[in-house]
Amino acid sequence: MEKNWYVVHTYSGYENKVKTNLEKRVESMEMTDKIFRILVPVEEENEVKNGKSKVVTKKVFPGYVIVEMVMTDDSWYVVRNTPGVTGFVGSTGAGSKPTALLPDEADAILRQMGVEAPKAEVDFDLKESVKVKEGPFANFIGSIEDISAEKRKLKVHVNMFGRETPVELDFHQVEKI
Repeated sequence: MEKNWYVVHTYSGYENKVKTNLEKRVESMEMTDKIFRILVPVEEENEVKNGKSKVVTKKVFPGYVIVEMVMTDDSWYVVRNTPGVTGFVGSTGAGSKPTALLPDEADAILRQMGVEAPKAEVDFDLKESVKVKEGPFANFIGSIEDISAEKRKLKVHVNMFGRETPVELDFHQVEKI
């Protein structure tokens, strides 16, 4: 079973209460192997009031909490029946499973909050030759010139029309030769 991030709709203003209640329920109902992190997406903002500047924390998505979990009937039930939760975002009706956030969407929210995604394992070396697996440059062979672990991207020089051309690719788009 794969863990993903799901968006949970709550009563507005109850986000932190839902987070606390859900964390308690996860413990008491022994769901720590299925429900992992519960976050209220927030960001810090400078606010000027009466000529004084202060940093305030604002909810990025008022009325929503994001939950990292493995979606099963049991874990769904625990989250769905937490006081203050009105439902999952992306459920299309009775009996349907909610839609998970795409990994890029979840990463963007975590980065915005300053929560670092787990460091990516980099299994590539500079100057290493790789073959492009997908995209417009599929089947091209190139040499790695730059590695960005945070963005999970590589700059690969491929030979196109007799010239070395730099191409930015995601880790998953290439394979070692």
